[in-house]
Amino acid sequence: MKKTAIVTAVMVTAWMFNAAAADEGGPQGPGGDRQGPGMGQQQGGSGGELDGRRPPRRGEPRSDEALTAEQTAQVKAILSKYSADTLTAVQAKAIHEAFRQAGLRGGPAMGEAIKAAGFDPEKLRDLAPPPGQGGTKAGRGEGENERPPQGGDEPADRSGGNARTQNSGHGQGKYSLDQAISDRAQLSTIAFSGLAFLTGDFGGATFMPPGKVCDYFGFQYMRDIDAAGKGHNPMFLSRVAANVMHILNEGQRKMFEDLAAEQAGQFEQLALKRIPLIKAFHRERDGQIPQGATGLSREAVIRYVGDFYAYDAELSYRRAEVFGKVVSSLTSDQKTYLGKMKFGDFNTWPELDERSLLKRPAAGVSKFYNVAYMTYASEFFSWMAGSVTADVYFCPERHGTYFGGFYMKDMPAMGKRNFDISTAVTGDSGENFLKLLSADQRGNITSITERQRKPLAEMVTVREAMSKELRKFLSGGQADKQKVLSLGRRYGELDGEVSWMYATAFAKVNRTLTAEQRAAMKKLRNMDGYQSAPAYLYSSPMQTLPEIPDTDFLFSSSTAAQKMSPVSAVKATVETGFALRSSAVADGGQLPRGCPATLRGGNRTFSRPVAQGHGDAPPPLCN
Repeated sequence: MKKTAIVTAVMVTAWMFNAAAADEGGPQGPGGDRQGPGMGQQQGGSGGELDGRRPPRRGEPRSDEALTAEQTAQVKAILSKYSADTLTAVQAKAIHEAFRQAGLRGGPAMGEAIKAAGFDPEKLRDLAPPPGQGGTKAGRGEGENERPPQGGDEPADRSGGNARTQNSGHGQGKYSLDQAISDRAQLSTIAFSGLAFLTGDFGGATFMPPGKVCDYFGFQYMRDIDAAGKGHNPMFLSRVAANVMHILNEGQRKMFEDLAAEQAGQFEQLALKRIPLIKAFHRERDGQIPQGATGLSREAVIRYVGDFYAYDAELSYRRAEVFGKVVSSLTSDQKTYLGKMKFGDFNTWPELDERSLLKRPAAGVSKFYNVAYMTYASEFFSWMAGSVTADVYFCPERHGTYFGGFYMKDMPAMGKRNFDISTAVTGDSGENFLKLLSADQRGNITSITERQRKPLAEMVTVREAMSKELRKFLSGGQADKQKVLSLGRRYGELDGEVSWMYATAFAKVNRTLTAEQRAAMKKLRNMDGYQSAPAYLYSSPMQTLPEIPDTDFLFSSSTAAQKMSPVSAVKATVETGFALRSSAVADGGQLPRGCPATLRGGNRTFSRPVAQGHGDAPPPLCN
């Protein structure tokens, strides 16, 4: 086919997608973070030690020399930017790097200077040990013959990494469902969400990587076990999608193009359905509940989230249906090409750039068109080369995505092509947040892990049933649509249940925080200089906040919760949510670009402008 060039802003999506989703988690806790660009250099150890592989440069103090007054002042100035009580592994690495750049080397004198500044040299070393230390296999030169886990494998214990991942600073840890639903991983994630919610705003809470929707196709697992450590780098999605686009023929790509045109607007609707729920959670946090209400209604929240998860399931069903048709049309040469690309090993994927194969969307098509297309191209491979194990897997941050944790974690990576988000930031910040709380405050949050064990276990069961049903398309069969929608609804009800637990617990803590605790939490948030948009469609900022329907129905005394009509199995429209409408087209038609749109919620209708032109940068749809 004739290759068609595309507006530059459109293809920026390919890598921005993954930057936002880099989020998604994996093992949490100190020491698990991956080094970002430039961090594979020599780092300081205890008290600013380097790894000892070179002699000190002229002007640097030797390890046994006293520091000058100027050097002591440098140490103090570097450490003054951080809090000794809430120090994280990422911050410790930054401190070591600052010491290195200042020419400060370790030794007794350096250690004393650090202590004088109010910090513990041993803690600095433990949080960010020098390269090659820490007792891992890679540090001992072992593990070089490990092969990457394949699609049908359970993830091997990679806590030490292999030589390839360790040398690139990307030790991935052990990724499994057992780890994801463990009390430790869950508590780290819940606490991190609590910190984000109690220090953030409504706009930040609406930010979410779209890879957290329709996620039954194994992409999260493929990225988390990647042997090259590139799973949370924007290049990951771009590379796999480019190879799929390269090997498919024009007719096969047309199937993805048609699906993108069909579902682009629906992706937008799915994001909009989250906004009333997030608003209600903030009302609960701030004590702005309806008069006479006792708080959020557990039953109403469960029902509401179940409704829009049923819509999510319908989109997933169509995606699997199209994927199955593409698979059935593959030639032997195409299968051979894709077979050489190993599931879970970025290094086996040819370096390609297929931007010229992206189509300019037709007039009136949602700006999510190319976002959707790139998602299909990447998930097609992870689903075809993966397994039920890969489909069922989720990271600890998959659920309760309404509190701003993704904004706090992912925003520093936005717009950067080669940026690795630390997998330790969630664990470190969550742990330090809990330390700031009193025993009673902390108990509100730590008790959640036990209360949510049953719904988490059922989520695994539901996802397994969903995967097996959708995979019937992969083998040339037909999935049961009503079963898929029912499973999706139940999955949403479970997510609603745990999200209600989080929101009510965070609100209880918020009511008892002191001014000193709030100040310490703001410092721990470490987001100075970032200003959230009024709201986000996934990670794409909205310039104005849409008027939000009355959310009283989500509170205990509201009769609206009892009046919610069930979601249609076909359109899955949430009555108490809202959908884009325009008098210019019939329901279900495409909105003309630039026409005024309305958001209709319950019995209320209000307006929002539609984004203008094809040059609007698509949001990062990461998986």
